[in-house]
Amino acid sequence: MFQDYCLAHPFEQLLHGAFPRDLVPPSDDRAAWERLPKPFVQEILKAADTYAAIEYPMRLATGFLAFVRTGSRACDENPYFIRRRKLCVSCLLCCLDPKASLDDVVDGIVCICEETSWVISAHNINAVPGAPAPKDMPLPDPQNPYVDLFAAQTAMILAFVCRLLQKRLDEISPLIRRRAEKEIQKRVLIPFMETDAFWWMGVLRHDLNNWTPWILSNILMSACQIPTEPYTVADVFTRAMPMLDRWLDVVPEDGGCDEGAGYWNMAGGALLDCLELFSEATNGAMTFWQDEKIRRILSFPMRSEIGDGWFVNFADCDARPFLSSERLLYAGEMLGEACLIAMSARVKNSLMDQLNDVPHFSRLLKMLFHPVPSVQTGVLKDDVWLPDLELRVVRRGGMTLCCKGGHNGESHNHNDVGSFMLYADGRPQIIDAGNMTYTAKTFSDERYTLWNVRAAYHNLPMIGNYEEQPGREYKASNVRCLPDGLTLDIAKAYSAAAGVRKLTREFRLTGDALFVRDAVELSHPNFAAWVFMLRNQPVVAGGKVMTDSIVWTVPAGWKIDVETIPVTDARMSRNFPGSLYRVLITAPAQSSFTVQWIFGRREQYA
Repeated sequence: MFQDYCLAHPFEQLLHGAFPRDLVPPSDDRAAWERLPKPFVQEILKAADTYAAIEYPMRLATGFLAFVRTGSRACDENPYFIRRRKLCVSCLLCCLDPKASLDDVVDGIVCICEETSWVISAHNINAVPGAPAPKDMPLPDPQNPYVDLFAAQTAMILAFVCRLLQKRLDEISPLIRRRAEKEIQKRVLIPFMETDAFWWMGVLRHDLNNWTPWILSNILMSACQIPTEPYTVADVFTRAMPMLDRWLDVVPEDGGCDEGAGYWNMAGGALLDCLELFSEATNGAMTFWQDEKIRRILSFPMRSEIGDGWFVNFADCDARPFLSSERLLYAGEMLGEACLIAMSARVKNSLMDQLNDVPHFSRLLKMLFHPVPSVQTGVLKDDVWLPDLELRVVRRGGMTLCCKGGHNGESHNHNDVGSFMLYADGRPQIIDAGNMTYTAKTFSDERYTLWNVRAAYHNLPMIGNYEEQPGREYKASNVRCLPDGLTLDIAKAYSAAAGVRKLTREFRLTGDALFVRDAVELSHPNFAAWVFMLRNQPVVAGGKVMTDSIVWTVPAGWKIDVETIPVTDARMSRNFPGSLYRVLITAPAQSSFTVQWIFGRREQYA
């Protein structure tokens, strides 16, 4: 799509005006900065006070080494991100107050330029066939800079800081800005232009994910803000086009993000950044707002919203993810989609939220000059069906069902084919535990030793001691959308040793109950155990399992066990503080099972 457009319309002919150019008002545009809403000003001043008391932390070699020594990402990432957040906040203070000292800005620019690498420890290798293992590259090679997510994001931050404060920095010394621009060239723009070897470019690997648009958006913004010698802005944009096409090719036609709504920021939201830059650079000549696939990608968040900050959170998605409200607003405006505009108000976040996720400085700046409205209008979509992602959302009478088919080789995969979630009156009842803090295990061959990604901790049956397995070949079949739910066969999600000939699940949601019918056929008798992950502590009595909101009946003679799972992980506890509860219901050995679970409102079914 994008490359074909540029072949027919060379980008250098579409460029409007000189480059580099301002993407947001520079600090010497006093009228623009003095018009900022008072709450934004107060938030910046408060953050500036906080960061003024924090010295730029040392980024140590041993902190980098911790990833291969102990599996810790935080030892390197904590000082890495504090440095960048402090620089962003210091820059904002100087933009607000032309008399504020630039010392913290200068120190931040120089200390980041002095880093051996802008790549975080967890991303120190280029994951292509034949690449060395992390243990063989425990430290970065400054002579061979790699461009990962955060090297590109660092380039963007420095480019904006230098552009916003260019005149004041040059009054101290032009060498500050020249140094930063030189490092951006050396570490990001030149490697981007001169190699096809980075996996996220889609040349050596084709299983692309959010890395591609996220990195490209930051590279394009950097190119727009600084002199790009020996390359032109047109060269950089033109080179990015086929890479963005390759990513678009792997996105399903329904526009779904298999990494979950929380990754829309880095996937669909990053595509939106690129599209905005295309339009901005060409004065509106290059736009794709009417393309149906792009519209579906950009509107994915509203199709996975449950309400009150909760989202469908299959895979490595948080149940209450951070979504850039300004990007949702802009997408809604460009698409003419009132539901997205309304959603931006419902998930409205602060300026510092843009930095405290990872330092999305460009989005913070956009929010300053494109504030999100406070009026929360609009309604949630009743029914959603994404046929490629095989994701179904149904709302009836205050209850919300989320269920999925798919396969177990998805990006950020959990073994969850056929799993489901149930919300009642906007509150989570039967849940997906979601994500945990990333460590070396998260994206390694030890991933499935983590409990939160295993099928045994999703709302699924286990056959004997067998649970679903990871890999694209472990998938759903005969998936069919129903008017009030979904039906599918998940037998292929288990290994052959489990002996599952057929395992059909049928979900139907009414106004007061969810009906889940499971029919299992085995090649030989075995026991089966059904897992249900609950947000609230259940009470088991009289063959029933009850929470404060829902209740269901267990067949006579089946064993019921309840396991309390304290949530000790910092990331998971932001979504589910306290404890989760795993209910395991075990049936005696048979060759076939047919059971219908009726999850009803407690006041009606108790």
